[in-house]
Amino acid sequence: MRSSFFKYIYLSHICMASMLKSLFNRFPRKSLLGQFLRYLVTGGLAFVVDFGLFALCLYVFGWHYLLANLVGLITGLVLNYAMSILWVFSACKRTFEKKKVAEFTLFALVGVAGVGINQLLMYAMVDGVGLNEMLSKVVAAVLVLMWNFGARKLMLFKKKKDV
Repeated sequence: MRSSFFKYIYLSHICMASMLKSLFNRFPRKSLLGQFLRYLVTGGLAFVVDFGLFALCLYVFGWHYLLANLVGLITGLVLNYAMSILWVFSACKRTFEKKKVAEFTLFALVGVAGVGINQLLMYAMVDGVGLNEMLSKVVAAVLVLMWNFGARKLMLFKKKKDV
């Protein structure tokens, strides 16, 4: 029983690696659309890690939900940052490449601003206009995704690398 579980995990990793390799080749690194599509994949993966760690810390380790949420958010942010550098914006010059702490801080601040924008949009749509909460959440998420991508692209990964 135990060996079949590890075999399943091993095969899952091989399948995932194959899918990621296909994604690497499918979306051109230098195009804005390719970078945006990669950013969508990166954000999705960061969310899965964030949510998974939140659930693990909350239900398995019995941590307080705010601490569990913080662990998930920070881990998702670090993953998003690493994948943005290595995969999403790899064809771009990094504005703060030699100042990694400043680069990560600005990357995180864009995300924090995105949370604020999300909250304001939710308030405006739900309390101001009277839209449904779930619809408002989807609209806010799409707008904040565009904010996060655009702000990070312009502030941190503006120029293309010299060939």
